[in-house]
Amino acid sequence: MAKLPTGFGRLWTAQTVSSLGDGVTHAALPLLALTLTRDPMALAVVAAAGTLPWLLFGVLGGALVDRWDRRRTMWVTDAARAVLLAIPAAAAALDVLSIPLLAAVAFLLALGGLFFDTAATAYLPDLLGRDPAQLERANARLRGAQTAASGFAGPPAGSALLALGRSVPLLADAVSFALSALLVRSLPAVPRPAASARESLLRQARAGASYVFRDRLLLGLALRPAVGNVAFLAVETVLALFARERLGVGAFGFGLLLTAEATGGLLGAGIASFLGRRLGTGTALTCTAAIEGLAILGLASAPNPYVAGLALAVCGAGMGATMVLGPSLRQAIVPAHLMGRVASTSRMLAMCAAPFGAFLGGWLATTYDLSTPLYAAAGLLLTMTAVTATMTSNRRVETALRSARLQADPADQHPTKESAVHTTSR
Repeated sequence: MAKLPTGFGRLWTAQTVSSLGDGVTHAALPLLALTLTRDPMALAVVAAAGTLPWLLFGVLGGALVDRWDRRRTMWVTDAARAVLLAIPAAAAALDVLSIPLLAAVAFLLALGGLFFDTAATAYLPDLLGRDPAQLERANARLRGAQTAASGFAGPPAGSALLALGRSVPLLADAVSFALSALLVRSLPAVPRPAASARESLLRQARAGASYVFRDRLLLGLALRPAVGNVAFLAVETVLALFARERLGVGAFGFGLLLTAEATGGLLGAGIASFLGRRLGTGTALTCTAAIEGLAILGLASAPNPYVAGLALAVCGAGMGATMVLGPSLRQAIVPAHLMGRVASTSRMLAMCAAPFGAFLGGWLATTYDLSTPLYAAAGLLLTMTAVTATMTSNRRVETALRSARLQADPADQHPTKESAVHTTSR
């Protein structure tokens, strides 16, 4: 198997460093807000501000990324975020920090994340020559590093740094963005997609969204995280209360449950390629989606914290594998000039679905009991698995990969050319 290019190592390092800083800020921002107010609505404003950019500018952001140089978009965005974080750090040091400032920072950081993540998603297949095997390996490493840095190391580091001073975690994240910008700046340049002549930004954005909704395979890949976010947010909304009242665990035990889920996510990312080779990418995606639903069903009926932790680990493994296989397949089949718009449309659908899941979980728990949101989430996940199974079947995946290869190289008419986004017949 061919080695990943040297440039990928720099991209991996940049995203790992940046993810570590994200984990620090993810823990520090709500804690900083808590030093300023005890008003739940004010705290919710800071939390909600970080979701708004994807809801407001998701598709337009993808259209802009498809117009811009992707490497430059990444390093400029991270440099800008490094400068941005100096503002609340200075405000904290001068004791003039406020909830509106934290909300504005959360919004702008998320806006930068929209551009960086979309550009990185579009840049990776160009860097790797759109090789499906390389994309799976690369996405597995990126996903694993992101989970470890932002899920394991970042949050406790953020809490510890906050004890040293209110500006310290913000400065640490600023340094991480600056280092990421320098590393990304050193990445090799890739050909820029040809721009559509005289086409408006809005029309380009609509074309990207339309491309997703008209292609059943891409629509199936987009529906899974969208429906999944409704289900997972319904669970997340009540999970802490469920753990305390049904499982009898305190704050430390709840943290261990989340660690179990993150550990499963690392395992799932690591075995994603193996599952794809053995089952075919389409079947593997269907199986991981079903595993997520069954795991949440197990969590809902868990008699003790140990079974609940195992259920969350299994769910995390399914999610980890899905988040490697799905994006890798998308990157292998979407034309380069549409990659940013297709990626941002899919991400926007998932982000828009999340608030509905939170509302659903809260309403079901209030109206019925704490187990009801979990059973409802499991039902949603299993229903989504059944609905999208034919949309992402091995046969449909194989046809899409063959079409992508022919578009990339019209002289290549060999229909059985080996592909590592795996296709076994069904």
